[in-house]
Amino acid sequence: MPKLKTVYVCQQCGAGSPKWMGQCPSCEAWNSLVEEAQEIVSKAAARSRGLTEFSSEPVKLSQAAAAADKHTPTGVGELDRVLGGGILPGQVILLAGPPGIGKSTLLLQAAAAARASLGSKPLLYVSGEESLGQVSGRAARLGVKSDSIYLLSETNLARVLEAFAKVKPALLVVDSIQTVYHPDFAGSAGTVGQIRECAGELLRAAKTAGVPLFILGHVTKEGSLAGPKVLEHIVDTVLYFDSERDHVYRILRAHKNRFGPVDEIGIFEMTERGLDGVPDAGRALAGEEREAPCAGRAFTMVFEGSRPLLLEVQALAARSYYPYPRRAATGMELNRVQMLIAALEKRAGLRLDDQDVFASVQGGIKVKDPVIDLAFCAALISSALDIPLRPDEAFLGEVGILAQTYPAPLLARRLTEAARLGFRRAYVPPFKGEKPKVKDLEIISVPDASALRAALEKATAASKGDKK
Repeated sequence: MPKLKTVYVCQQCGAGSPKWMGQCPSCEAWNSLVEEAQEIVSKAAARSRGLTEFSSEPVKLSQAAAAADKHTPTGVGELDRVLGGGILPGQVILLAGPPGIGKSTLLLQAAAAARASLGSKPLLYVSGEESLGQVSGRAARLGVKSDSIYLLSETNLARVLEAFAKVKPALLVVDSIQTVYHPDFAGSAGTVGQIRECAGELLRAAKTAGVPLFILGHVTKEGSLAGPKVLEHIVDTVLYFDSERDHVYRILRAHKNRFGPVDEIGIFEMTERGLDGVPDAGRALAGEEREAPCAGRAFTMVFEGSRPLLLEVQALAARSYYPYPRRAATGMELNRVQMLIAALEKRAGLRLDDQDVFASVQGGIKVKDPVIDLAFCAALISSALDIPLRPDEAFLGEVGILAQTYPAPLLARRLTEAARLGFRRAYVPPFKGEKPKVKDLEIISVPDASALRAALEKATAASKGDKK
């Protein structure tokens, strides 16, 4: 019988403690220490323990053969976009997301679509959460029929690796890492120690064989990856799969990628046929209902990687009944929103000290592109002064702490895309050179927030005069 000892392991960072504590001394997370049984292993046994090895002899840098980054497409366009073109031999990809978001559906579709690019070799799909009948039923609903896809329902890591060595697949999928356990280590599946050891063994097997590996993982209630953070460090790529606010679209985003960009996003729509890519993602996220003028709503064009997205920014200024007015933001950084509010109060003459201010980006997208600043300022001015904004107006520009506007990169491409989507007027910062000419698009320069307010008031007055 092996000798066991009791330790308390943090489920957030993996730090251990001989006794229970309310707060982890390493990551300072509260109530994250869980009791686990660990086997006492001698140093000799620890050195010899291990199912696979991944190592090489030391060689000179000039003698090391450089691996050519030639991506193999999976056949799922949105997934390939996020990965940087496809998968590479030996690449280990961690796909995380909440339950029911469609992680298993996405990888089953990717496995079926990748058969053409991976050749005649089989693919191995390991499920530790569902039986073979359940996985086969999902495949039938998705229309996936192939004799080159092998299914395995197993949670024992040793048997998974045995099947991997027997089938010799061109692609391996493990669904999910929280259900697999290492037979040589104490502790139940899903604990920090088991996740770390199982992921390490799978990584060594995939790297040694040069086979791409997809690992599925769950996320916590806070939205972070369940298990130790070291799991994100040992894999090559970390993808997060989540839904936007209305749960109509699924958004795939790269958190880490050693072989591609981390600023690209993939957008899917869940249908009865499975997950379908959204070709015109910007139009879909902003919505089609933008016919009538509306106060507190403005449109902008942001870039996520190489993809332009049309987004709707909403702002609401309402009378506050609190001693300190509330400030809340969804999809924008709250500190940035508070800075823009202060700039508008100082430079544009808005009185917001007795107003609650709420900001939201339609579609649930978290925006990092500073071009959204001008759209938020326009939406807030519109809401505070009750100025309806036309649905064919776009606002493209960064706003500084002193309320000056700054041009956004790739502004010409943004304006061209806005014109393609039916916009007829664009408010932008002043151009240093010649103002670009875009067909059927009126371009108005606003050097600061004060000029933006004056331009909006002038446009509203002109609109009322036309109606009279």
